[in-house]
Amino acid sequence: MMLRKLFLSAVMLLGILAAEAKEKPNFIIILADDLGYGDVGFTGSTQIKTPHIDALAESGVTFTQGYVSAPVCGPSRAGLMTGRNQVSFGFDNNPIVDERELPQFDENFVGLPVDETTIADRLAELGYVNGLIGKWHLGEVEHFHPLKRGFHEFWGYLGGGHNYFANKPDGKPYPYKILSNYKEPQPITYITDDKGDECVDFIRRHKDEPFFLYASFNAPHAPMQATEDDLKLYAHIKDEKRRTYCAMVHRLDVNVGRIMKELKKQKIDENTVVVFFSDNGGPCHHNASLNMPLRGAKGTLLEGGIRVPFVMSWPEQLKAGTKYDYPISSLDLTPTFVAMAGGTVDAKAKLDGVNIFPFINGVETKRPHEEMLWRFTISAGIREGDWKLIRMPDRLPMLYNVKEDVSEQNNVADQHRERVEQMLKKLGDWDISRPQVLYLEGNKWRREQVDLYDRKYQLAQPKK
Repeated sequence: MMLRKLFLSAVMLLGILAAEAKEKPNFIIILADDLGYGDVGFTGSTQIKTPHIDALAESGVTFTQGYVSAPVCGPSRAGLMTGRNQVSFGFDNNPIVDERELPQFDENFVGLPVDETTIADRLAELGYVNGLIGKWHLGEVEHFHPLKRGFHEFWGYLGGGHNYFANKPDGKPYPYKILSNYKEPQPITYITDDKGDECVDFIRRHKDEPFFLYASFNAPHAPMQATEDDLKLYAHIKDEKRRTYCAMVHRLDVNVGRIMKELKKQKIDENTVVVFFSDNGGPCHHNASLNMPLRGAKGTLLEGGIRVPFVMSWPEQLKAGTKYDYPISSLDLTPTFVAMAGGTVDAKAKLDGVNIFPFINGVETKRPHEEMLWRFTISAGIREGDWKLIRMPDRLPMLYNVKEDVSEQNNVADQHRERVEQMLKKLGDWDISRPQVLYLEGNKWRREQVDLYDRKYQLAQPKK
């Protein structure tokens, strides 16, 4: 009798644990690469049709002031993966491995420091199975590998980009092979679709357990390569690069739709948190993206470089069709996901992000962030409330009120000298208290990054 009672108690306990596991939400981050702010429907695009991304936006919360922690891929992803401003651990620059010929280059330091805890590490401790599909860009030597950073499954490449069709024999411009620890990688067809295939497969295989899927697309990052069928959809666009870019965004949208369709098919869509955003603003002059109504581009701390299309959907807990107008950051996803999963993050972790769930569901009414800070190669910036200051090496500080002047057309530093001095002092104190930079990008990028602040940017949608 006693054994029978013990057995029944064990069965009941296992049942309770299984129920608790099922109650934990799944998490999916769908990350676009170099997507222009104005190039999806929910941010105002009239030229590119993105029905699936727009439907995702309509199903949850749209962040009208969603920011990333850096205006280029690698540092932005380092912040995303840790919930810490990446300059707090020296990851200021893109991990550019073409600097290997320099005598001071040591690839063992070019990546996300191994003593930093990732969002995947934290979710694994809470019982999640974690998968990364696509681009890593946080270090290429063994100790930086995603399978050593909290991910259980990896299908993708370690570097910053990949050709969309099968690599040519010489491997240019991206020599990276597809790696996978759970299957023999299939031949590349069109890599946006191939990533979509793997995301759908991951959902099918892990539908009965809590999972975190990092769907790291490279679209619409260069090289500019689209399928013939997708190009036909935008044949009316005369500019060849813009036509190709639109086709690439279209194919990204199709695969967002495939991911969402699979969640519904498996009947887990209601309790899955899906976040969509871009790792930085569009590099307008390189891939023909458009950040309107924002000025600036990838590589700048103007709004066009760091404010991105940003959506969070969780049908079970978040009201559909909501807009959230206070600034939030990609750094917020780590503490938010951990809290949603029932975990906690110790203050010793020194996260810069905050749990934004109480803010977006209406429990908290104040701003999640009174202050945001950025530093990237030749530039640094600070936002306090609606005021934003940018510091550059070749000019006086620039000050904008981004609520009244979202396109940053009016530098009002001369009219607010006290504010400039106060913000510059706070920015400088933060800057000099950061640790040593781990490595530098090639110097060739510095001139271009300065020049980007003086370029002309299209601030209105195309007519067709």
